[in-house]
Amino acid sequence: MRFPADKLGNERGIALVTALMLALISLVIALAVLYLLLTQTKVSGAHKRYKNSLEASHGGVQLITKELIPRMFGTPTPGSSLKLEFSSLNLDLSSDLCLGQKLSLPSSGWAACLPGSKSNDPKQAPDMTFKLPGASGPGYKVYAKIVDTQPGNSDTSGVELLDSATGVTGASPGVSPKHVPALYRLETEGESISNAREKAALTVLYSY
Repeated sequence: MRFPADKLGNERGIALVTALMLALISLVIALAVLYLLLTQTKVSGAHKRYKNSLEASHGGVQLITKELIPRMFGTPTPGSSLKLEFSSLNLDLSSDLCLGQKLSLPSSGWAACLPGSKSNDPKQAPDMTFKLPGASGPGYKVYAKIVDTQPGNSDTSGVELLDSATGVTGASPGVSPKHVPALYRLETEGESISNAREKAALTVLYSY
């Protein structure tokens, strides 16, 4: 079948097709930009939540290393007094016997501790848990435990002793033993109370 030449060369409607193609391309670009914006918003929100949980973990480490552990030395039953002193944080501790062994004995001697005390999961048989308030919302719960101990010769009595006086030559009359600090490996995890998926873990090497 042969068509007239005027029908074969007819370009009527090409403007509509071009306009539809341009509209489709513009729609795809707009959807791509919207997807990128939404993805970036989600990533920024997740990063902010993780950073808040990480700050809670850092705060928990500071509280443990500067306040809790130093007060446990030289006290046979530190649990009751610490719980009362830090009642506003809902502090909960494992048994005094277990904590005493973890502070003074290597991990092979922790006979009084629950199974799982050496695992790297802070939520499994934790030594201590407490809550830290947040700027908004219910705050964060911190889980922490000692997973390994290397005893040293640090003075844990809590008694401050004066150094012996030196002679006119500047030499000490006594012999001071070399200080070997005790090393503790702590596992901590800060977790949002409102959403357990918002959490951050830290591994800390603490010397005393």
